[in-house]
Amino acid sequence: MSYDYVIIGGGIVGISTAWQLKQRLPNKSILLIEKEALLAKHQTGHNSGVVHAGVYYPPGSLKSQFCREGLLATLDFCKEKNIPYSQCGKILVATNLLELERMKILFEQCKTNKLNVEWLDKTQLIEKEPNIIGLAGVLVKDTAIVDYSKIANEMAQSFEELGGEIQLNTEVIGIAEKTEQVDIKVKTRQGEKGFKASFLISCSGLMADRLTKMMGLPTDFQIIPFRGEYYQLPATHNEIVNHLIYPIPNPDLPFLGVHLTRMIDGSTTIGPNAVQGWKREGYGKVSISLLDILEMIQFKGFWNVLRKYWKIGLIETKNSWYKKGYLKLVQLYCPSLKKHDLKPYPAGIRAQAVLKDGTLVYDFLFSESPRSLHVCNAPSPAATSAIPIGAYICDKVTS
Repeated sequence: MSYDYVIIGGGIVGISTAWQLKQRLPNKSILLIEKEALLAKHQTGHNSGVVHAGVYYPPGSLKSQFCREGLLATLDFCKEKNIPYSQCGKILVATNLLELERMKILFEQCKTNKLNVEWLDKTQLIEKEPNIIGLAGVLVKDTAIVDYSKIANEMAQSFEELGGEIQLNTEVIGIAEKTEQVDIKVKTRQGEKGFKASFLISCSGLMADRLTKMMGLPTDFQIIPFRGEYYQLPATHNEIVNHLIYPIPNPDLPFLGVHLTRMIDGSTTIGPNAVQGWKREGYGKVSISLLDILEMIQFKGFWNVLRKYWKIGLIETKNSWYKKGYLKLVQLYCPSLKKHDLKPYPAGIRAQAVLKDGTLVYDFLFSESPRSLHVCNAPSPAATSAIPIGAYICDKVTS
């Protein structure tokens, strides 16, 4: 079968791209392929569901631009398609003087990024969140919560209604770029077969580096998986907070820290932490892939990351196995929670692109060839930003 465009990856970024590309090019044949039996199976379906406002991202960066545009576009899409969401806002909480100074910097950055924010002194913080303690807080009013799997599947339905085609259980096992086309070899439940594409777009998340290598493109990065583990509070604690509650991140560490999240189903979760993953798609407590481990230990960048963050890595690993350590992180701002309040909840996997020198890629990273475009790194808030990311990709491949 031959198509004008083939898009690899049935997460929210790939689906958003396919949907918007079909709107722009209604007469072009577009195929979306996904190796799983369901769409949104991995990062899209394993996150906290936050629609971010863009607090942490440097002004002028793609992350800042996409996040702000994505917030508005995501909520507009939810309104149009009657997808439930709650614009409950989030509060950053400073629990000591150092965090207070860091929060002042974030507050000024929020204003530079034109976010709707409000500084809360200690009294105002208690008024808004009686169960939260801190020296002060910043209320980010635009932040919302949603189920991204519902958004992704609604986009996929709209894509198919426009004439797009989706094939599940279709795993890419070979790609060869030629002068006039890209040949794609796939494995399905019925056996192996091939597609031809005038242009290929890869939004393959946890497998992004393997797709670039499969095409023979220069690949100076590798995807390193980090597990984000969550807990859920019992139903009796569903009203323990009125907003999402976030700690002040340490700028020397790569991830935001453990936060309290009011989920769209009414429950409340705690997380995520960030521990080394030993399997790219391993969501169980003990998930190991010898292939994934072998690739990591042969990659120089992995050892450079380990060398830089080994202390925090040990702490995160300890807290992963000992609930008491995890709980202490939350009790810094929500002291009423107890160990027995932390109930099991599914983990997520973050696909983190790492360069050979050990640099964690924080912004979006793309790789291109004459007949392909690869999204190599789509960091958080990729789900929030999926619509503008898809538009950006469409601009690049149709210009």
